[in-house]
Amino acid sequence: MNWISNYVRPRINSLFSRREVPENLWSKCPECGTMLFHRELSENLNVCTSCDHHMALKPRDRFKALFDGGVFSEIEVSAPIADPLGFRDQKKYPDRLKAAQKATGEKEAMLVAEGEMGRTPIVAAAQDFSFMGGSMGMFVGNAIIAAAQRAVKKKRPLILFSAAGGARMQEGILALMQMPRTTVAVEMLKEAGLPYIVVLTHPTTGGVTASYAMLGDIQIAEPNALICFAGPRVIQQTIGEKLPEGFQRAEYLLDHGMLDRVTHRKALRDELISITRMLLRDSAPIKGDLPAPDAQEAAGSPQAGDGDAKAGEEAATAKGKKPAGGKR
Repeated sequence: MNWISNYVRPRINSLFSRREVPENLWSKCPECGTMLFHRELSENLNVCTSCDHHMALKPRDRFKALFDGGVFSEIEVSAPIADPLGFRDQKKYPDRLKAAQKATGEKEAMLVAEGEMGRTPIVAAAQDFSFMGGSMGMFVGNAIIAAAQRAVKKKRPLILFSAAGGARMQEGILALMQMPRTTVAVEMLKEAGLPYIVVLTHPTTGGVTASYAMLGDIQIAEPNALICFAGPRVIQQTIGEKLPEGFQRAEYLLDHGMLDRVTHRKALRDELISITRMLLRDSAPIKGDLPAPDAQEAAGSPQAGDGDAKAGEEAATAKGKKPAGGKR
C-alpha cells in the first residue's frame, strides 16, 4: 500500500496533471482579438502582427528601440511634495502612487533620458500611460523642465512622446499649473534655436493636448492614436449630433492640418533621425557601417597585384600557352 501511494499514484498524477502556464506568455490584441506570443509582440514593438494595431509601449522599451544599441542615461528629476492637498477619494493619494509604482516599477508617469539616436545626441522624454493614466502632475512638469534645461545646456534637440489622460485630479490646481510651466520650458528650447519634436501616442488628451503636446516644431503621431482635449463621447453628448467616422484620430487630424506626419512605430526611429538631422542642418543620416577589414586581408593587400599576376600565369600554363611578358 505504501509503494502504491508513495510511488505509483504520484507518477500517475504527474502524467495527467495540468501544467501551469505563466499568464504573461500571451497577449490579446484589443482591436482584432488575435492571441500574440509575448516574444513576437515585443520584437514587433508592441504592434499587432495581424491587424497592425499599436498597443501601449512603456517608456523604457521605447527608449531601447529609439537610442543606438538601446543605451541611454536617465536624467534625474526633482521630486515634488508627495501629497500637497491631502487628497482622498476611495483611496488616499499616496496609496494610489504606491500601487502605481508597484505595478509599473517606475517612480512616476514620465521618464527622461539622453543618448544618441543615429549618432545624433538627443534628450528624450516619454509618458507612461500605465502609471495613473500618464496623468500630468507636478512631477511631469518637473520632468519636462529638467529635459528642456538639459537640452539647452547640452545644445541637443528634445523629443517627447506623449500619452496621457490629462491633468492629475489628485493635485488639483497644482496639476493645472503645469500647463504654463511646460509651455515656458518649450519656449526655452525655441529661444535657444533647438528642435522640439512631439510624438503623440494613444491616447493624448486633456490638458496635455492643451499645452506641451501640441507645441512641437514637428508634430508626429502613431496610427489611429486618439488626440483631443475633450473626448468624442463628451462632444457628441454636448452637441447632440453624430460625429464623423475617425473623429479625433491621428489620420483625421492629419487631414485637417493638426499634424505633420502619421508614422508607423517601426519606421518612427528612422524618420526621427532624418527630421532631427535636417533641423540641425547636419549631413544625411548614416544607414550602416562597412565592416572593418580583416587583419590578414589588410596585411596582404599591397601584394594583391603579385597574386593576380601569379594566378594569370598559372591559368596560361594550364592552357599550354606562354604567359605574356615573361620567360619560362
